[in-house]
Amino acid sequence: MSEDNQNDQEVADEWAAALEEQEPESADGAEEDPWAAALEEQSDAEEANPAPITQLDDDAAPRSPAIDLDLDMVLDIPVTISMEIGRTKINVRNLLQLSQGSVVELDRLAGEPMDVLVNETLIAHGEVVVVNDKFGIRLTDVISAEERIKKLK
Repeated sequence: MSEDNQNDQEVADEWAAALEEQEPESADGAEEDPWAAALEEQSDAEEANPAPITQLDDDAAPRSPAIDLDLDMVLDIPVTISMEIGRTKINVRNLLQLSQGSVVELDRLAGEPMDVLVNETLIAHGEVVVVNDKFGIRLTDVISAEERIKKLK
């Protein structure tokens, strides 16, 4: 253990010697504060006149109506559509206790319309139907584009 203490003492002595070698750089013997200098420089810059702001003009060529109406490039983009019956929050303890036959209460009432989501964005409400032994959904209310944009903001 004495070697460790001796090494620690040598390192401490080296740091002390290095700190003693540093001398204040200012002429009056007081150490200069870099933060004060930076704040003073910033306040001097704020007092100067700001650069004039010029109006930028739109030099771009006018867009052709064909570009605005050409939706073919987006028609083949795949999206995920899902229907949500309801949601609930449950702690892990209760989740681990679920077994076959367990009932989980959701935040919706029976008969209330389901949410139709496209890429996790609500676009409509609907009701469950059965068509040829398969479940489907009949859209009862489609969310307007304005309302969807408001929800994004």
